[in-house]
Amino acid sequence: MHVTHLSLADFRSYARVEVPLDPGVTAFVGANGQGKTNLVEAVGYLATLGSHRVSSDAPLVRMGAERAVIRAAVTQGERSQLVELELNPGRANRARINRSSQVRPRDVLGIVRTVLFAPEDLALVKGDPGERRRFLDELVTARSPRMAGVRSDYERVLKQRNTLLKSAAMARRHGGRSLDLSTLDVWDQHLGQVGAELLAQRLDLIATLQPLADKAYADVAPGGGPVTLEYRSSVGAEAGPERSRDELYAQLIEALAGVRKQEIERGVTLVGPHRDDLVLGLRGMPAKGYASHGESWSYALALRLASYELLRGEGNEPVLVLDDVFAELDARRRERLAELVAPGEQVLVTAAVGDDVPEVLAGARYAVSAGEVERL
Repeated sequence: MHVTHLSLADFRSYARVEVPLDPGVTAFVGANGQGKTNLVEAVGYLATLGSHRVSSDAPLVRMGAERAVIRAAVTQGERSQLVELELNPGRANRARINRSSQVRPRDVLGIVRTVLFAPEDLALVKGDPGERRRFLDELVTARSPRMAGVRSDYERVLKQRNTLLKSAAMARRHGGRSLDLSTLDVWDQHLGQVGAELLAQRLDLIATLQPLADKAYADVAPGGGPVTLEYRSSVGAEAGPERSRDELYAQLIEALAGVRKQEIERGVTLVGPHRDDLVLGLRGMPAKGYASHGESWSYALALRLASYELLRGEGNEPVLVLDDVFAELDARRRERLAELVAPGEQVLVTAAVGDDVPEVLAGARYAVSAGEVERL
């Protein structure tokens, strides 16, 4: 799968830009702040419905504009599709496939798939659990786009349940009449159902990803491993393929019952996939807090490389995006990473200077300056 044309309107710094793309390596070169990362960010947004740089859509819309449009022509085998997203901060986003059919934004998931390397990836190792949950859930959705709906349902149910618990906690603290919590059992069942599905997908993913991550780390940093991926569940679930949804549902319901008193006191849901973590191990120790800066970078790269191998092995090779990564790496890691990704069907690279792009990644090159994109 590769993107053959990228079109942006009022996205970030671009009033309008048209960028034809070829298979193989394409490098966008320009000084910081000129807009090169905005191009690959747009491609990544089509794949995940989110940015790797910001948590909301508002910064993605050019100042003074009401909306932004990302449009890409995508080819997979003999099939070509045109996918379009209209970003409307404060209102519902809109999507089209092949111009004529208006669909929900999440219906475009799976048309474009990316694995994106960026400086922000260091947070996968050094950051809080939310970063690692996001990594897992984006990869789960890349494998199975229908999981976008499951994730959305989980967030909706969690919000409703927390609202009920917060109201109960406020009433309790202010000595008012106790709220009727009979509906809490219903919310427990809903949370258990969608939570069990999300949990099952995460556990299956980790079991599949573990050997790939260990191999990728050995490729990036020979002799530096082994690495381990351990899912730390708030309900005691353990990683493994094809875990029974019924079993996980029962675990979630039991766990919710066990903390109900504390939840009513604190006004928040205390167990579930939103409270879990992925513990990254390196040579038998937690990578967070023990790994050096270079080891942390290697670990983050290994997770992305493992993701790429996983998706490629499942039949739809993703676009590889390397956003200003090489400047962060020492010479050895830079060359190793370049050698590993060079065979990709499509590799998009951003760099401040051309010399930052290793020679093995020869291909098309664009100069990016002040919102202008010119092929060299």
